Order: sequence, then structure tokens, then C-alpha cells
Amino acid sequence: MKVVIVGAGSVGSSIARELLAHKHEILLIDLKPEVIGRSGLRGAHWLVGDACELSTLQDAKLEDADVVVSATGDDKVNLVVSLLAKTEFGIGRTVGRVNNPKNDWMFNDAWGVDVAVNTPQLMTALVEEAVEIGDLVRLLTLQTGVSSLVEFTVPHDSHAIGLTVGDIDWPEDSTLVAILRDQAPITPSRDDVIDGGDELFFVTTIAAENQLRELLSPGAGEGRESATAAAATGDQPSQSDQLDDDGFDG
Repeated sequence: MKVVIVGAGSVGSSIARELLAHKHEILLIDLKPEVIGRSGLRGAHWLVGDACELSTLQDAKLEDADVVVSATGDDKVNLVVSLLAKTEFGIGRTVGRVNNPKNDWMFNDAWGVDVAVNTPQLMTALVEEAVEIGDLVRLLTLQTGVSSLVEFTVPHDSHAIGLTVGDIDWPEDSTLVAILRDQAPITPSRDDVIDGGDELFFVTTIAAENQLRELLSPGAGEGRESATAAAATGDQPSQSDQLDDDGFDG
């Protein structure tokens, strides 16, 4: 895979180093010639120039790239490069670095950004994921801001404990993709029983995040006791109920 990285600072160089280790072809574009000598990136190709200039991107033969990564410390540059890569060269995948969280809203498909990497937001999410129990935490934004990867740690007094994945009527645009239990990942099935301390990972549309949060909140357990009691006494749902989709795709 050919990857063009704009910005050879600490972030761009780190990305290049990882991709080179995985045998990808890397071209770095930077304004400063001196970064070539101090980078230590063996096997990388270099182009010194202003990536906001169309001529520089033409010299880089950007149309041959599979992915363009805009990793400079300037959000304006990252947006311009992403837009040019998408509109002028038809790049299939663009990744843009967000330096100022206030600019995050601009890093979308309107500016040619397929994936926005907001480092401060990501670090905040990882902190919250480690300490927040009983609340939904967004870890990553996917698909040009339409979908997200979110995590929910099940409290030990949650109404969901004891229910199977198939018992829960998940929001239509949310899919449970993994359960982390005792530091071991589990591929969820309808028959898996939810336990306290489980970390549930969902891919969901951002619009459906609130529905998922309401479903998993403590108050959502009201009204489930009757359903649990009915299951315990052996009451069977009607044929029409059996045909209803439970919302779980897996």
C-alpha cells in the first residue's frame, strides 16, 4: 500500500515508522529539508515542498496513493490537503489530524476527510473509559463523523445483569461488536449473558448514541422485572412477538 504523509514532525514520523515496519511504501512531504536528515526513517521517500500547493501534490504523484495522511500541526493545512487529495486526485482514503478540538466539526466529508484523528479527544475518551462506569463513552468517530465506536462498562447493580444479549432490544442503528470480560475479548452471541463489570463495545450512529445511553441507564430497568418474571414462570410470548426482530445483528 502506498501512503503519503504530509507533515514529518513527531506525529507524522511516528506514523511513517509504524507503516514502514509493516512493509508499506511511504512518501513524506514537508516544508523543511532538515527533517530528512534527523528523521531516521530508512526506506521512506521524501518530497520537500508546500503540500497546499497543487504543483507539489502533482510532483508527489498523489493519484497513485492509496491513503493520504495530513499530520501537520496546522489544522488549516490538514483540511486543505485532505480536500485537494479527495477532489483533485480522487484519493479513496484520507486521514486528518485535528490539533484544536474546536475545529473537529470541520473535519468531515465536506472537507474531504474520511477519518479525523482528534488526539486530545481520544486521550480524554481513554481516561473516561478507564474510570467511568455506567456511562457511555465515545472512543472513536468513524465514517466521516456518521458513526462511532463507544464503550459502556456495566455497573454491578445494572438492570442488564442476567439478561442475554438477545433479550435486549438494542437501538436499530447500534450493533454490539465485542464484550471485554476479565481482560478477554468475547464475540457476542444472542445467548451471552451480561455480567457486572463487562465492557460492552458498540458501533453506532452518532444519532443513536442517546438512545443507547437511555437504554443502558439505571432508569431503563423499570418495567423489565415483569418481563423477567414472565420468563421465570414460563409464560411464552405470542407468535407475533416471536417474529419481532430483537435488534441484534450477530
